[in-house]
Amino acid sequence: MKRNGLSVAVKMVMMGAVAGSLIACGGSGSGSGSSASTGHDGRSVGAVTGFGSVYVNGTRFKTDGTVTSSDGLEREDQLHKGMVLKVNGSWNGQGEGQAREVSYDDTLRGPLTGATWSSTDKTGSLTLLGQTVELDAKTVFRGATAAELAGKPTNYRVRVSGWRTADGQFRASYVGAKVIGLEFGGTNEAELEGIVADLDATARTFTIAGYSVNYELASGDDDFDLADLENGMAVEVEGYLNGDLLMAKEIEQEDDLFEDDDDVEISGDIFAFDESAGTFMINGVQVQFSDDTEFDDMDSGNLQDGTYVKVEGEFRNGVLIAEEIEGQEGDAELSGKIQEFDRENEILTVSGVKVWLTDTTLIETDSDKRRSREDDLNALQVGDYVEVEGRQRDTDGGYLEAFSIEREDDEGENVAEIEGRVDAVGETSLTIMNLEILFGAYSAAGVSVGDEVEVEYTQNTGGEFVLASDVSQ
Repeated sequence: MKRNGLSVAVKMVMMGAVAGSLIACGGSGSGSGSSASTGHDGRSVGAVTGFGSVYVNGTRFKTDGTVTSSDGLEREDQLHKGMVLKVNGSWNGQGEGQAREVSYDDTLRGPLTGATWSSTDKTGSLTLLGQTVELDAKTVFRGATAAELAGKPTNYRVRVSGWRTADGQFRASYVGAKVIGLEFGGTNEAELEGIVADLDATARTFTIAGYSVNYELASGDDDFDLADLENGMAVEVEGYLNGDLLMAKEIEQEDDLFEDDDDVEISGDIFAFDESAGTFMINGVQVQFSDDTEFDDMDSGNLQDGTYVKVEGEFRNGVLIAEEIEGQEGDAELSGKIQEFDRENEILTVSGVKVWLTDTTLIETDSDKRRSREDDLNALQVGDYVEVEGRQRDTDGGYLEAFSIEREDDEGENVAEIEGRVDAVGETSLTIMNLEILFGAYSAAGVSVGDEVEVEYTQNTGGEFVLASDVSQ
């Protein structure tokens, strides 16, 4: 299949003018070779959205197939979508890059003590090692579903890859689960990262967000001297559990993810937002923004704790100077059947709505098998029922840019659902993302242009889309 490594902006040009002539092709599969570009050189940190080699932050990084990790992962074929990687390499800003090194590190690892999940809202949480991990529709689960974890949490041990959002709070991008008895490496293995507090150098204990750590038998990793431990220091602790006590075997200070003068791109949740100082934290990295910072799909007024963003800039003296901040939070959802699929341009028609896939789209199917992005695309077929989360776009008549798409069992239902912003309201219909939906026997009373609504609809034998219930706001 012809690979389309284009950004949404280029796709828009293609749709409006010279479709097909601007398609940027790249080879598939892992491999070494020359740098894809000298446009950017540094480090890219983000969740994997596809393979062949690895897709991180919208760039397909070619690799040599090896992974640097202290968590038992050595090869690219051991990675899963959703795992947060640090890629040291170069990229051209147009979807192609060359990795010099690919690194992975678990954020948390240990037995669950609690879990919740709402199948309606696609949100929930995990509790392990005294920490709370938020789950959402973009979290990738392997080994057990979110519902299975919530049903019997104490039956499972998990490895979590994600972002620290505050002291003792995380947001999961990936959750790998195993039933107790089939644990990762050992029956009591655990890993915890966070900020040192309550340090007692004599008893050789401290806490991380209230969870107790004993480091009597520990050694410092990567030349870290345990005598240098101090309250307020960010560390990673690996060890084993003795009841509710984490017995540390190795402690590593969380070094800067980047080096001075690195070109940087990183995605994750904002925390410790300080509007007056023009700073926030993202995955332990301090970000400085200013009037010179360019904002894409948001403005500075949208910055707040918990907002998911991608930041590009330069790392100087321990601070990421933001050149661009891009909003990554979805504002629309769609559930329905694939009616058409333009594979070359990666554009779906789902229950009447155009859905555009990009190199940052997370494609989830009903298989735990690790597959290339091309195979992920091929797994989507006309007639499949899918759930899409993304951003509503107003150009080209209106469409949905997919952040994630997941194939689901429709259980025989013929009703589609859409959550989005109303573009037009007439006497007999309303329009969302260029989809006209007739009122029929139902009502859209009180709905105005610009309102955020939830709509259930069907397609009649004449091909028209008709409300299946009253419109709700």
